Amino acid sequence: MRAAVVGRPGQPPSLAERDEPSPAPGQVLVDVLAAPITPLDLLCASGTSYFGVPAVPYVPGVQGVGTVDGRTVWFPTTAGMAPGDGSMAGKAPAFEEDLVPLPDDVDPVALAALGLSAVAAHQALTWRGELTPGECVIVLGTGAVGQAAIQLARIAGAVRVVAAARSATGHARGLAAGADAVVSLDTTDFAELAARFTAAAPDAALLLDPLFGAPAAAATQALRPGGRWVNLGGSASETCPVSSSTLRGRSLRLSGYTNNELTRPQRADAITAVARWSAQGVLAVDHETVPLRDVTTAWQRQAAGSAQSRIVLVP
Repeated sequence: MRAAVVGRPGQPPSLAERDEPSPAPGQVLVDVLAAPITPLDLLCASGTSYFGVPAVPYVPGVQGVGTVDGRTVWFPTTAGMAPGDGSMAGKAPAFEEDLVPLPDDVDPVALAALGLSAVAAHQALTWRGELTPGECVIVLGTGAVGQAAIQLARIAGAVRVVAAARSATGHARGLAAGADAVVSLDTTDFAELAARFTAAAPDAALLLDPLFGAPAAAATQALRPGGRWVNLGGSASETCPVSSSTLRGRSLRLSGYTNNELTRPQRADAITAVARWSAQGVLAVDHETVPLRDVTTAWQRQAAGSAQSRIVLVP
């Protein structure tokens, strides 16, 4: 079968012919329909992640959509995090207990583009962030997580959703996803950024933050007393210049979030909800479909940030 293969950490995968994988006990073989290239895939293959240097060669892909015995399912893998192959191939092994059945009318590519990014947005908003109807939410970034979060906040009953983006393309994505306003992150002037957030999101109750750094610190200035701040990434910076007086003076609550802490039932419930909303046409993220044979250039574009949306590979 054809598969994407990482031959050396830090290098993009290339297309290769491989034998079909042999499922381990408890696993089944999934006929892959769609496999997204995600930030976690890029991180694992870099050899610099907290999971350590992956054993090579291996097939990347930490999640995918495929079929098993005629059923359409979403499935996760530990590719790049532990020995074994992932979803970027014609067939992939997955543990049967991890499979999540999908509605017949769901688009496999659209669901693959949402995947764990939408799970993170959903769980960070509702489980960790405790979003309640009628609240104002700030969402930093308009990538896959940000786009999903804007729509999911609205589904959960947010009365106002304010996004923030670093480019004109990101600004347009935020509005297209349904944000009431999009704050431009085109300046390093902290006071100016804080003023923009305060004007756009008065009485904000919840900050969903995949960026961290100066944008998050500026956004906290718009949070009301007792506001919640949920961090689930650091794409702007690994440190954040928030002041102690801001945290203490407003009694803000800062929480971290990672999909890794979800139980299997929590993850399955979240994927099921995301799939239902996707099938209903109320939840989607920008994505691009690319044939598996073009994995090398697709990977390089996603890693360089030159791709305008989430890339989904199809065998």
